[in-house]
Amino acid sequence: MKKYTMITGASSGLGKAFAIECAAMGRHIILMALPGGNTASLARSIALQYGVDVQVFEFDLTDSPALHHHLHHINERYEVDFLINNAGVGGTSPLMETAVESIDRIIQVNVRSTALITRLMMPLLLRNQKSYIMNISSMAAFTPIAYKTVYPASKAFISSFSLGLKEEFVGTGLSVSVVYPGPMMTNSQTSRRIIGQGLKGKMGLLTATAIAQLAVRKTLAGSPIIIPGFMNRVNHLLMSLLPAEWKLRIVSREVKKEIRYA
Repeated sequence: MKKYTMITGASSGLGKAFAIECAAMGRHIILMALPGGNTASLARSIALQYGVDVQVFEFDLTDSPALHHHLHHINERYEVDFLINNAGVGGTSPLMETAVESIDRIIQVNVRSTALITRLMMPLLLRNQKSYIMNISSMAAFTPIAYKTVYPASKAFISSFSLGLKEEFVGTGLSVSVVYPGPMMTNSQTSRRIIGQGLKGKMGLLTATAIAQLAVRKTLAGSPIIIPGFMNRVNHLLMSLLPAEWKLRIVSREVKKEIRYA
């Protein structure tokens, strides 16, 4: 039976890079994305170029009935041995200027959907002799950050959730990895923000393709913690030596500069 990799947030950016990387390895793909993101066109292109089967499910992950419906369908029809929880949203703005709906969406997509998809896909994953989960966190998970507040907290959840799962399923054949990407130029808004920060913003900058290649390879090798990019690993080490209050202040000061590009 065909084995599939299931990727959320798969229409563009890092999700698209994961889809291409897995297809290039000969893996069949299930793409999940919001409607209107040209995912069907991406699927046809990948299937034609790499000769793999690509299935598309377009819906909003915050729609609980749709989420349960589609995951039930996938559990019945497909053999998934690799789950990539990539979907995520963020933003930079003072808390009192952030819409309640935006806060709720970050929590719904980054926290709730990751936990629910993992739980609902777990029986299918465990049917395989070997299976893998890759959860996408962020370098932002390593410290609280003012002017983002909810986003780094949601990514810290993904970090904690993933490492807990890794320990819980030791010996089952299921390997869990968590990836902490640094800056990426995934769209025009993030590109303006990174360029506007000058040299500091570009430190640790990697393409989505480079991150995907490294993350997939290390996940399939069983690495639990993946920090792509030498400069990001150095930055993490140096920041871990600072008192929490200093780290919070330094990072928040830099992030505050992003507000003009939000």
